[in-house]
Amino acid sequence: MGLYDLKTILQKAREEKYCVPAFDASTINMAQAIIEAAEEENSPVIIMGLKVDLEGEMLNYWINSVRDMGEKASVPVCIHLDHAVDMDLLKKCCDIGFTSVMIDASTKEFEENIKTTKEAVDYAHARGVSVEAELGHVGDGIVSGKENPDAKEGDIEDTLTNPEDLKEFVDQTKVDCLAVAVGTQHGVYIAKPKLDFERLNELNEISEVPLVLHGGSGTPDDQLQKAIELGVCKLNIYSEILNAYYSEMKKQLNETENMSIWVSVADKRPIERMKEVVKEKIRVCSSSGRA
Repeated sequence: MGLYDLKTILQKAREEKYCVPAFDASTINMAQAIIEAAEEENSPVIIMGLKVDLEGEMLNYWINSVRDMGEKASVPVCIHLDHAVDMDLLKKCCDIGFTSVMIDASTKEFEENIKTTKEAVDYAHARGVSVEAELGHVGDGIVSGKENPDAKEGDIEDTLTNPEDLKEFVDQTKVDCLAVAVGTQHGVYIAKPKLDFERLNELNEISEVPLVLHGGSGTPDDQLQKAIELGVCKLNIYSEILNAYYSEMKKQLNETENMSIWVSVADKRPIERMKEVVKEKIRVCSSSGRA
């Protein structure tokens, strides 16, 4: 089916009341495994790139490789820039083949978030690229092994998305979908996740665009499924597939006396375990058979 923009994929998901999983792919092997898992489940999928993995010449190598895989895929594939705070990088990604980008100005004041997001939308839409933004702020738990000292149980009311701001934000920015903060965290949870479903339901009733939930890793499946019932159409997942990959790699290496293993051989079991988790999340999202 090839490459699709995010707006098209999520509009169908919203109409048919399912969610499309989005996975960060730090390597080409990861991207290939995610697409293979989606094909085996006959599910649309979103492959995301992070700035940290796209530095220098890696950007062109990554997008060219993933575009080639996406164009040959038997399911809809969206290629998405995740959490861009650098407008220059966002614009470059629009120019070189990403079908969707996220501008993250969520730590800025409301009016500045609108201004920054609108700049991104104007540039991207002129090039046929969809845009995701964030309103409210989804904080970090343990990300890349580092614990956020502020990520503990307590009052996070001031970081959650305010329903009173949503309509104005969408109307002024013309964004295609919106990441909302309703109690999840990026990375690995420190405190027990507790989503604000009442807030999420209100946001979905107000919003004219599909909603996105970040922090899908580690959130219990029953909470994710409830969030999808209440309108979440895109679910971001990364830490959970990393954990699957590295846990299997660690197990494999502990079983091996000689460390001179070919990389392709060492990578096989971890990639297969990661694919299993990708399929599990596809099923949680109810996107199997929706391609």
